[in-house]
Amino acid sequence: MFEQSLAQTAELVEGRLSEILSGHDRVARGAPERLLAAMRHGTLGGGKRLRPFLLIESARIFGIQDDAVLDIACALEAIHCYSLVHDDLPAMDDDDLRRGRPTVHKAYDDATAILAGDSLLTLAFGLVAGASKIPPEARVRIAALLSADAGAGGMAGGQALDLAAEQSALSEDEIARMQAMKTGALIAFACEGGAIAAAASSEDQRRLRRFGEIIGLAFQLADDLLDETADAAQLGKAAGKDRARGKKTLPALKGIEWTRNRLAALVAEAESELAPFGDKATVLLEAARFIASRDR
Repeated sequence: MFEQSLAQTAELVEGRLSEILSGHDRVARGAPERLLAAMRHGTLGGGKRLRPFLLIESARIFGIQDDAVLDIACALEAIHCYSLVHDDLPAMDDDDLRRGRPTVHKAYDDATAILAGDSLLTLAFGLVAGASKIPPEARVRIAALLSADAGAGGMAGGQALDLAAEQSALSEDEIARMQAMKTGALIAFACEGGAIAAAASSEDQRRLRRFGEIIGLAFQLADDLLDETADAAQLGKAAGKDRARGKKTLPALKGIEWTRNRLAALVAEAESELAPFGDKATVLLEAARFIASRDR
């Protein structure tokens, strides 16, 4: 059920992003073709679309149809993809491969990759503003939350901490904070944003936010565990680079067995947060289990 739902949502999001980045949609009309091509390269043709899936599924709990939140889901994916384009740059993580293909700066050049990322980031807020099936006040709240979770106090700030940490020792709590910002913030936004779009109660919004924070940590732990144990063929990118660069991760600090036990505990926490929703949250629960046990 989960894998089928994930694949269906990925296809839906891919189709809408392809339409948006064709150059004919209002938010990208008039863009230079080379820039659009770089944006497409960094966005289309790969990825599980997990973040938009979580947003759409969180809204579904409260009876909201996919098409009502699709552009908000695509906005979230655009921000996630912009972050990958920029993270891969030589000044950041300096990666040559992403999803088994050359990274944007390798397929084009550094300047075009920077502009492609910039354009994806700004495009996202146009998509939120134009999501006409969601009430205006909810769109304003979603835009403000997305700005906070993607910005200096969220994903971008977490990346800054990650880069700085290459030269210093970090405690378990400091690593967890960095990862909650770098990876967890957008996943938490996905779950809370779906609840806001659906006009859920403040308690339900809080529960979805907390669920997102828990699985965000699980996602990063699983990712770091893969970097320790998988190879490039599994990952679609270079393996072992985090350790080689001195990046601080919990698997490197605490060990593989500790990490696997922690992942199991996080899944149990996620299940507890969603218990009040009953069967409506079945797919989200399956998502939590998938995130903690993924092998690529």
